[in-house]
Amino acid sequence: MTTTPPIQWVPNERAGSITDSKAVAANFPDGIFEQTRAFHQQVPGYQISPLRKLSHLATMLGLGGIWVKDESVRLNLNSFKVLGGSFAIYQFIKRRLGKEEERLSFEELISEETRAELGGLTFATATDGNHGRGVAWAAEQLKCRAVIYVHKDTSPARIQAIENYGATVHIVDGTYDDAVRRAGEEADAHGWQVISDTSWEGYEDVPRWVMQGYTTMLSETQDELDSHGLVKPTHVFVQAGVGALAAAVAGFYSSRFGADRPTHVVVEPATADCLYESARIGDGAPHDVGGDLQTIMAGLACGEPSPIAWGVLWDCVDAFVSSPDYVAAKGMRVYGVPLAGDPFIVSGESGAVTLGALTFVADDARFSDLKDYLRLGPDSQVLLINSEGNTDPDYFRRVVWEGANSVPIDYRKEMSAV
Repeated sequence: MTTTPPIQWVPNERAGSITDSKAVAANFPDGIFEQTRAFHQQVPGYQISPLRKLSHLATMLGLGGIWVKDESVRLNLNSFKVLGGSFAIYQFIKRRLGKEEERLSFEELISEETRAELGGLTFATATDGNHGRGVAWAAEQLKCRAVIYVHKDTSPARIQAIENYGATVHIVDGTYDDAVRRAGEEADAHGWQVISDTSWEGYEDVPRWVMQGYTTMLSETQDELDSHGLVKPTHVFVQAGVGALAAAVAGFYSSRFGADRPTHVVVEPATADCLYESARIGDGAPHDVGGDLQTIMAGLACGEPSPIAWGVLWDCVDAFVSSPDYVAAKGMRVYGVPLAGDPFIVSGESGAVTLGALTFVADDARFSDLKDYLRLGPDSQVLLINSEGNTDPDYFRRVVWEGANSVPIDYRKEMSAV
């Protein structure tokens, strides 16, 4: 049996020539980063998630620094996703009230007066777990109903986490993309509002608001880096499903720094690498991938890119990487068993794939072509986003305790005798 290599990659050299992306300007207008952060700062329980530094691992890999934005502690929801879902619901309610140009307080949103004016609202979405949990939490906070659609392979733990916030969960016999279609159909039939992180023709405002909501963690990151004397990271490795998170990252840094933005690398599961495939085809259009999309990276198991996200990524991402499951599993173990002096980080499968990929790119001569292309070296300050914590405890233990999805022998690093 042929082993899938840990890194397959496609360069996007055109991104380096684009200094003023129309896609970035359309999706991240002036003032939006301040607006999203101002909204989230008033949400009950809001705290800045930590930026953790893996100094000793960076030294081992020959890098200047590795910084990890740890979203596993965001609002005790184990994921960054609530930032996008809550901001999208906020923007939708403002539009419904005819107050798009106003900044409503959280107290105004949940007031009896607002509820009476809105009537009964139901929010629907499809999810692999984290986005649905965030939407359910936000809906509960706003005293609205949530109906969440999950695909048949969603773990019971992730379903229970959604139901804990009062949402109704429906299991769809198909993939995540099938669940997206089902949620849209049911919402149309019942008059519900879809809060999705992926876009399609005629449905772009809500997923745009979701992407904008994610930028709060990047505004926080910049403040935290500034406290360490850094203006910005030199490189960002970011994971992708439909591409909303990756587009938020690329859009934020491209908007803030223009041609001087960090080098961006997008990492996807090898069995659901629609963005990688779109870049490989290279005609500027988003392309779907088929199959059952099976991967331990449940939050990234998407075969159809979000068109509005793809527009940003095509303009701003320097390389697209496709990695098999064992890369994510390695990342989980590296986070969980750190070098002496580095912080311990709990990371789920989707959260850890970028760290796993970085270790192979930086420390395996077989991928020196990508390392050279990215100009990774001792002056590099690399930002990673731990997008989720332990969202599936049973599988987390299989990986971390029992060594599931171990690195194939051909790609294991030889360790020096002590």
